[in-house]
Order: sequence, then C-alpha cells, then structure tokens
Amino acid sequence: MNKKIIDHHMHTNYSLDADPKATFKTYVDKAKTLGIERLIFTDHVDFDSPAEIFDTPIDYDLYIKDLNETAKNEQFQLSLGVELGYQPHLKERNKALTEAYPFEFVISSIHFCDGLDLYNGDFFKGKTQKEAYQRYFEICLEAAENYDGYDVFGHLDYIIRYGGYQNRRYNYTDHEETIEKILAAIIKNSKGMEINTSGIRYGLGMVHPTLEIMKAYKRLGGKIVTIGSDAHYTKDYYSGFDEALQLLKDAGFDEVTVFEQRKPKFIKI
Repeated sequence: MNKKIIDHHMHTNYSLDADPKATFKTYVDKAKTLGIERLIFTDHVDFDSPAEIFDTPIDYDLYIKDLNETAKNEQFQLSLGVELGYQPHLKERNKALTEAYPFEFVISSIHFCDGLDLYNGDFFKGKTQKEAYQRYFEICLEAAENYDGYDVFGHLDYIIRYGGYQNRRYNYTDHEETIEKILAAIIKNSKGMEINTSGIRYGLGMVHPTLEIMKAYKRLGGKIVTIGSDAHYTKDYYSGFDEALQLLKDAGFDEVTVFEQRKPKFIKI
C-alpha cells in the first residue's frame, strides 16, 4: 500500500466520545510502526448538540499548543483537522470556527437530524425504516446544496449504524433520486466524498458509503475521495483501508485524495 495515503478521520481524547488514552502521542507511535509519515486529527465539534457529551467545546488554543509540542518532540508531521457536525442553523457558527484556526482539512458530517439524535434512537421514533432513511438523505441534500464550508462530506449513509433494525441495509433505488442530487451538489461545489471504514468495525460488513453510491459519484464526475478510519481508539487507526481501496477500484477510481492546507492532492492507488 502506498504509505502516502493517510487516514483522514481520527479522534483523540479531545473528542469526549473517544478513548482517554487516544492521545496525539499514541497515534504518532502507531503511525511510526506502520511507516506513515503524517497524521491529520479530526476531533468532533458539534455545536448545539442534543447529546450532552458534546456540550464542552474544544479549547483550540490549548489543542494547537499540544499538537505543535507533540510534533516538535516527536519530529513528526501533525496536521489540524476537524469533523464539524452540520445542522442548518449552524452554517455561520461553523464558518466562524474554520476561519478562526488554521485547519488543513474539514469534514462535514451529519450526526443529528431535525434536532434529534440518531445514536439514542430519537430520530427514528414514529417513522418506518424507509421513511427515516429517506428523511436523513433529504437533510444531507439540504446540507450539500446550501453549505460549502468543508472539504469532504463525511460518512454518507451513516444512518444505517442506528435504528435497531434487524436488517440495517437499504435498497439504493429507494433513495436513488435524492442520493444522486446530493452527489451532484457535492461535485458542483468542488467538494469531495469520504470513504469511512468504521462500518466494518460496527458489524455492518461494509464501509460508508456503499459501492453503489461511489459508482454513482464516479459516473457523475466526482474525483475527490479521502479515506478515514473514524478511529476513536488508537488500535483502530488506519483500519479497513484495504477494503476501502478495493471498493474505490471497483467503483472505477485509480486515485485517492490527500489534503494539505485545504487543498486536494491526488495519489495513485
């Protein structure tokens, strides 16, 4: 595997849902064992979250000081990224954060829909599985069409992690029109897609999003694709990359994207 392909989605102990032992230093140690020469950290920022765990914001002055000290002590290239939770009323607040600090990479993710939590099941109440999934994709479409303060759209079809359904998969054709509008908007705004490998660890047997979605993204002209493990534990860093790269090849891609200073660079798979 080309070691210039780096993990673009990982969480440290600054994300309060991550392992307290997942420090900058422990990730550096793991990266060195794998021969990776750069890390991008994308800790959670979810303003106005219905989940109390995200109520305490990251102190980015302290964060950047810690990041820079670790980079200096370890003689290792560390980059500042962020996973920004999108809700329609947060556009300006999210924009203010990304303009206030020198982020090199920004993921836009949807963790809450209509002010309701996916994780605890609130969003699914009163909806059939198909209705819940369709509403989720409609919210993704609103985000893709009306917000461009990011670099890649995070874990599209993430909703299948939750809901408590026996079969959490969905038929692409049930949501095809909405999904392809999402992809078209992402491409129109010169943004990218994330291949998120966490679905493998969550027992879904797949990455996010599906091969069908990535084939459509390619067909519609999409080029920018990052891979992220969504690690919340150091042990999960860089996991699932073989599966992700195979899916990209199956979808017709021969390059993957690495971001530096918010600019995409393309690397042969």
